[in-house]
Amino acid sequence: MAWEDWTRHLWDWPLASLEMWRRALEPGDEATAGRPPPPWTTPARLTLELASMRLWDFSTARKQRPAVILSPFALHDAQIADLAPGHSIVATLLRHGCRRLYLIEWKSATPATRLETIDDLLAALNVAIDDLGAPVDLVGLCQGGWLSLLYAARFPAKVSRIVLAGAPVDVAAEASALSEPVKSTCDDEIRRLIDLGGGCVKGERMAPLWPREDDCEKRLIDALEIEPPFSAPRAARAAAAFREWDRRTLDLPGPYFHEVFRHLFRDNLLAKGGFPALGRPVDLAVLRHPLFLLIGEKDAIAPPAQALAVTRLTQGAAETAQAPCGHLALFMGRKTIAREWPRVAAWLTKAEAHP
Repeated sequence: MAWEDWTRHLWDWPLASLEMWRRALEPGDEATAGRPPPPWTTPARLTLELASMRLWDFSTARKQRPAVILSPFALHDAQIADLAPGHSIVATLLRHGCRRLYLIEWKSATPATRLETIDDLLAALNVAIDDLGAPVDLVGLCQGGWLSLLYAARFPAKVSRIVLAGAPVDVAAEASALSEPVKSTCDDEIRRLIDLGGGCVKGERMAPLWPREDDCEKRLIDALEIEPPFSAPRAARAAAAFREWDRRTLDLPGPYFHEVFRHLFRDNLLAKGGFPALGRPVDLAVLRHPLFLLIGEKDAIAPPAQALAVTRLTQGAAETAQAPCGHLALFMGRKTIAREWPRVAAWLTKAEAHP
């Protein structure tokens, strides 16, 4: 099913969701623990490693305020931010002035980390930011975006500015390929999925639930914004990197997955207020931080109304850029990266921090 079909045939979602959950719940014995980090395109230095995350340093200078890219802890790994030459957010930000740049890579869950929660991610992120020296600028990609907002609302003095790219915020504002199937999914199905994974949600089982084009070539075209036959050296390298990234799925800790399912997609607590974060319910209304929103006009994962809702939920001034693309192209698309991410870099290097 093409991504645009998810927004065109809403009545099909309950049936499609049931069939995909059936496939996801079939027994399996995938082994994904102890993986090496992604193969970065840009030179990087590992500066901190915790049980659930790694902090990578891509910096070429030390005098700026740190900018920290938060990759999504979802189906795929953090190479989404640094896929290949011409398809790298990291390289583009560095080239356009963000020279003190870091990236949070969330590690695939293991038996030792299977019980981790959203609070564990927030605590790990807090350690990383304290090591770097607050305040920092946060660049949240997809689900890294709502985590950025949650962290900034919990620790407002530790964050200066926030970039949100393809980030779901108010899931009730517009139907999406992720939020709608939640309505037909009960807690028992989620618990069974976690139990079958030994306390983890296996990425290989979750992959069929993620909306994507049936045609692999069209998926490459839409995500990378390149044209077949992908024979030029740069296009061939990007296509090969994308296929490898797409095959590497992450396992998620069961409690974390269940909390995201309940708090974000079912109960919509990020928009309604009262999202639990490290012992306190937080409300986005407390945020006064400047925002830059990068939105995909054809994004079926975080559609424009879901992402733009942050402008009415927070008090900070917001700058918005809308790209004529779908979800993955926001992070990997050759045209979108060349056109939109230099604007992000200019905003990060010139905008004034909030008081």
